[in-house]
Amino acid sequence: MAEPRLNLGKATVLLVQNSSTELDILGQMFIGFGVKGIRKCTNIEDADAVAQSSVFDLLVVDCDIPDGAGFDFVSRLRRVEENTNRLAPVLLLCGHTAPANVERARDCGANFVVAKPVTPPVMFDRLMWLAREQRQFVEAESYVGPDRRHKAFGPPPGEKGRRHDDLGTEIGLPIGPDLEQDEIDMLMNPRRAVA
Repeated sequence: MAEPRLNLGKATVLLVQNSSTELDILGQMFIGFGVKGIRKCTNIEDADAVAQSSVFDLLVVDCDIPDGAGFDFVSRLRRVEENTNRLAPVLLLCGHTAPANVERARDCGANFVVAKPVTPPVMFDRLMWLAREQRQFVEAESYVGPDRRHKAFGPPPGEKGRRHDDLGTEIGLPIGPDLEQDEIDMLMNPRRAVA
């Protein structure tokens, strides 16, 4: 089987990281992936301004910025209808992937959480996953972002899941005769048993 290929030469990426050292490492990683259009921001104020003035194919945001500013940035990005980056995929980088942080990332509208330290193979794997992702974008009163029902879909086609209960993409053969229409109707409209 051939190695998957992803041409990122024309992609534009916004990197938001409050540590200039980590920002440089992240930038070099994306240059290694072939990305030529990289914008770097070391604070949320600059990231807000850049996100309003430019269109990006991907946003990579550090959620360890003090006071939850990374989470808030993604939430604002998703909720402002006029923002051209509203539907862009967002990866949140997180130094502590405690369940509370993962839930907060999910609830603010991020597509994925990637644990730090980030390695190129892991980042490339997440980029491939995003390229194949088929989750719908949801707009509700309390949430805006990709459909959070991620577990039910299992891994993307051709990928092995990491959970023991991930569903496979193959459907098995029937094990008995098809149901008759009246049997289907009974399943949909159960009747009370008479004693």
